[in-house]
Amino acid sequence: MTTPAGSLGTRLYRGEVSIDFVGRQRRWYAISGLILLIAVLAIALKGLSLGVEFRGGAEFLVPTTGTVAQAQEVLAETAVGGEPIVQSVGEGRLRVQTSSLTQQQANDVQDALASRFGLQPNDIQTQRIGPSWGGEITRKAFTGLAVFILLVVLYLSLAFEWKMAVSAVVALIHDLVITAGIYALVGFEVTPATVIGLLTILGYSLYDTVVIFDKVKENTAGLAGSSRMSYSQAANLALNQTLVRSINTSLIALLPVAALLFFGAGALGVGPLKDLALVLFVGIAVGTFSSVFIATPLLANLKEREPQLQALARRAAARQGGGKPVPATVGAGAAGAAGAGGATSLSAPGRSAAPGGSGGRSRTGSGATAMGRTPPPAPETADRAEEAPQPTVDDGVADAPAGTSTGASTGASTGGSPRSRPAPQRRAQPRRPAGRSNRSSGRKRRK
Repeated sequence: MTTPAGSLGTRLYRGEVSIDFVGRQRRWYAISGLILLIAVLAIALKGLSLGVEFRGGAEFLVPTTGTVAQAQEVLAETAVGGEPIVQSVGEGRLRVQTSSLTQQQANDVQDALASRFGLQPNDIQTQRIGPSWGGEITRKAFTGLAVFILLVVLYLSLAFEWKMAVSAVVALIHDLVITAGIYALVGFEVTPATVIGLLTILGYSLYDTVVIFDKVKENTAGLAGSSRMSYSQAANLALNQTLVRSINTSLIALLPVAALLFFGAGALGVGPLKDLALVLFVGIAVGTFSSVFIATPLLANLKEREPQLQALARRAAARQGGGKPVPATVGAGAAGAAGAGGATSLSAPGRSAAPGGSGGRSRTGSGATAMGRTPPPAPETADRAEEAPQPTVDDGVADAPAGTSTGASTGASTGGSPRSRPAPQRRAQPRRPAGRSNRSSGRKRRK
């Protein structure tokens, strides 16, 4: 039994149902531009909350069942500079982050925490991180991002074309800025795990975009020489054909990440795993949006600037009813052709063609043409010539009954033009007995 979602996916793939993603591109650009503006303002005004790995400082992991408030009281007594951060990391552990400390200051904090929670100083893990280490991590992250984008441009330019590469890179930058803006707006801490997650979502977003571009390439192969649809329509069809797949892939990827983020954080607490899950969740959602609503419409915009594709769009619009109607013409071989001479007669709208007699004229002389006009009557001399008695030759063959025609007359009525075909000859009634008597006398002589 076919599910409603499966039926919708099949109809989208066949083109029976279509969502106009490319045609409504201005709406998607406006929505995306508003989100980007908010993200840039959040980064510029509020800034990113960098972890201790980037800004430098000291970190203490305390194995205790104590509370965050108790740890903050200890830090206040030791007069640690800056604003220390105390977080619960899972069950039975506290993480304390401070600004840069000397070795003596770090030992004093370690001893104060051990005394407050009834521990030995060696039970508390201490780590001092200099700001130079954070700067090195930042430089390596930007270097990896630059190399990644360069490889993406080279691959897409070789496998597809440079316009697809530009569209994909714009979508990647779009994902990065929005994800960073969400981090700045909400106040999430940026850690090395966050950088790893960012590079991961770039790969995921690119994967979804490449799948759609591959379908666009398949739909537009040899399209410039036809007129069945424009490039934008073919790209929109590719989006509809891959829409269900993109949604299913995103949901399957988001479900475990969401479980790790929302349910696993309660058991695991704050840590690298939660940081990784957080950036993956935000990046996958934003990457799916950009693949469908940004990358492909932008590609269609770039391609529609080509002259041959502009001409294709005009031909497709004319074929689909957007252009001027093409006037009907009457030519040889059209419906209603009479005889081997190739003459045609199309009835006027709402009227049937006149019954065909010899010469394309009816017995009543109507003779309607394709444009619904009656031809001028033939001269009287021609009518008299047709009515004049013709000499007959006795060929020894019995005459056909009245109302029928012989093979010779049939051939004369079907061939030639209307003016060149002779009218059917009418034989006088008195000659029929004579013909029969001659044939009977001939049979007697043969006997």
